[in-house]
Amino acid sequence: MSEEQTVSLVDVLEEDEELEEEASAVLAGSDSDHCSYPQGYVKRQALYACNTCTPKGGEAAGVCLACSYKCHEGHDLFELYTKRNFRCDCGNRKFSELQCKLYTEKEEVNSLNKYSHNFFGVYCTCGRPYPDPDDQVEDEMIQCVVCEDWLHGRHLGCLVPDCVELQEMICESCMNKNPFLWTYAAHLAVPGAAVQVKEETGTDKSNTNLPKKEEKPSCKRSREEAEPSCRLKELDAIGKKRVQSGAVFWPSAWRSRLCSCNACKESLSEVGLSFLLDESDTVLAYENKGKSNEQGQQRHDPLMSALDNLNRVQQLEIIHGYNDMKTELKDFLQRFAAEGKVVTPDDIRQFFEEQQSRKRQRVDAGRFYCT
Repeated sequence: MSEEQTVSLVDVLEEDEELEEEASAVLAGSDSDHCSYPQGYVKRQALYACNTCTPKGGEAAGVCLACSYKCHEGHDLFELYTKRNFRCDCGNRKFSELQCKLYTEKEEVNSLNKYSHNFFGVYCTCGRPYPDPDDQVEDEMIQCVVCEDWLHGRHLGCLVPDCVELQEMICESCMNKNPFLWTYAAHLAVPGAAVQVKEETGTDKSNTNLPKKEEKPSCKRSREEAEPSCRLKELDAIGKKRVQSGAVFWPSAWRSRLCSCNACKESLSEVGLSFLLDESDTVLAYENKGKSNEQGQQRHDPLMSALDNLNRVQQLEIIHGYNDMKTELKDFLQRFAAEGKVVTPDDIRQFFEEQQSRKRQRVDAGRFYCT
């Protein structure tokens, strides 16, 4: 008979720490009580699309975290993770019958919002839902930092590198729409099987990888007004090339190595890629903000303080109770995940009310009376 393994409550709590951090990373960076519409086009926020209110075939629309709770409770929602520069659509013209309960003074449409097939619950170049009931292949999905679509690893056209969670990815379609990114990729991207180095000779270069702005002749200026040299042109002049196919993965802090001369800034602005020069635009920066917010709220943890005053027997009783609750809560949440529904505060409240009811039944069943 094997010896029973000793587990501390701290060990048990740490098992779920990673899952809790993932949830707080996405949700703690957004306001769950107030509609984000008054903030305008929010730099990055958690978003949802409502299949009940705006089904496929209609106009795409997205709602903020608070509206997903307060205005779309019980609806069929698609979780979109996060999107940049988006203004909440809840209750505008796209919602024929629904009025926003949190903020009513909204324009008919948000003209600067960008939409994709994600807003109708499909993703990747294969246009399939997630989770996909007909797909038996275990495959992670990775978000492109430019178009923000989610793609299956097997549909990227390249090998997915290790530590992918610390790297950003640009899909092949976005790379080809912005050819100058291939020049950066040859020098800055994570090395992979798709890389091919070639040193060009001679002075005849087409500079096809440069943004269109770079091809325009610069205006005359005095030597004092001249700006620093263009890093992109310098990289292109080296002649190092990369096979221009498949998605490209980029290491951390790669954005800081992009050229920020005036000409490149204008070029990036023209094609809507100015955010690439902003380190705080990254999903990782957003997640770290959410984790910081959550940690600030939990700085003084009364649970851990109380545990220090309990004896070993009391701690073991709490461990068993916690394990039972964790198993039941996991099963409860999996039903929502399978149906693609958002868990609301009322759902959580109902769960704990049922837990309390079962606890009372167990206590009553265990009572003995003397006759």
